[in-house]
Amino acid sequence: MSVSESVGNNTEKKLIKIDVSSDTVCPWCFVGKRNLDKAIAASKDQYDFEVRWHPFQLNPSAPKEGIEKKEFYRKKFGSQSERIEARMSEVFRGHGLEYNLSGLTGNTLDSHRLMYFAGQQGLDKQHKLMEELSLGYFTREKYIGDKKFLVESAKEVGIEGAEEFLADPNNGLKEQCGQSNEASC
Repeated sequence: MSVSESVGNNTEKKLIKIDVSSDTVCPWCFVGKRNLDKAIAASKDQYDFEVRWHPFQLNPSAPKEGIEKKEFYRKKFGSQSERIEARMSEVFRGHGLEYNLSGLTGNTLDSHRLMYFAGQQGLDKQHKLMEELSLGYFTREKYIGDKKFLVESAKEVGIEGAEEFLADPNNGLKEQCGQSNEASC
């Protein structure tokens, strides 16, 4: 996460620009977002904030059709998977949320394309979309690769045209691949 500060005249609040590189299936990224939201809320009287989300695919080779989360984590973390799940459950409870490992995980490219599209309609909408996608994925058993879920999440936060945007697999691809950690888009 990088932070830069823009100085206005003395009568205006200073603007703090925050760039976040994140994956939509990273639980620690969601916890970080929740902590960032608390910090912003505590400082909003002194500063204005501009938060911009950038893609970082943790597993760009993940299957588009999805795989059971528990199975994926058992393969990835082996004997540590139960300990990790218990720790994430504890951290999420600390934020008033139930961490849910049911459902599918998989490729996050379409969610990042949608995050880009949301940012074109306003960074506030992009930030709200990150919250909605994370809540769906981590607490409601929603699959991050399900276009229906992505479109519903976009509508929930006031993003228009998401279904049409996602219908063309090339929309936002160049922008996401240019920013992503992987060139395998």
